[in-house]
Amino acid sequence: MTETNDVSALELAALMCSRVCHDVISPVGAITNGLEVLADEDDPEMKAHAMELITKSAAQASAKLQFARLCFGAAGSAGTELDLQDAKSVAEGLMMGERATLSWDAPAATIGKDYVKLLLNMILIGMAAVPRGGDVSVNIDGEMAKPTLRVRSSGQAARVPEETAKFLGGRDPDRFLDARAAQPYFTGLVARSLGLSIDARMEGETFVIEAFFADGGAGV
Repeated sequence: MTETNDVSALELAALMCSRVCHDVISPVGAITNGLEVLADEDDPEMKAHAMELITKSAAQASAKLQFARLCFGAAGSAGTELDLQDAKSVAEGLMMGERATLSWDAPAATIGKDYVKLLLNMILIGMAAVPRGGDVSVNIDGEMAKPTLRVRSSGQAARVPEETAKFLGGRDPDRFLDARAAQPYFTGLVARSLGLSIDARMEGETFVIEAFFADGGAGV
């Protein structure tokens, strides 16, 4: 797809805020429900179940917000690089409540924070590619100054997510961009801002999204 009409910064910010709110509203709502049970119930067993729900939901909300901070926000803005172990940690936290599992193949190193942002967004797309669960495998090759980022997703009914197919390469004026589609659109923007090409495809029954330098990182 050829990038056509860019979304305004204000519109994109609004869409991404909607995306984050959508992601955290479920666990926050569960916390509210648990608190209501604690306030209304006298049964010790019901109170115990409510506390379990609150604890689990609070952990999920925290994991989603920590992930969003690196994935969409300006986390680590005081420096130019982030530790890949931090990226792995927030990705593992996010996926604890998901159907898919995470495999991580990356060096113990620091990397430009925008590469981390791109990688985490690619992981979100990789998760969307296996809605029934499976394995999301992360791989980073090459020099950390100009890496190749790759996410592979395998599982039942793996496919290229519809929004990714439509918006990873840019905005098509004939297609409506909503909060769900804004994330793959944003992923493409981040990749291109780094000078990377990005591609999403099926390799047999495995979904692959890959961001790479067209020159192979020559001249680094």
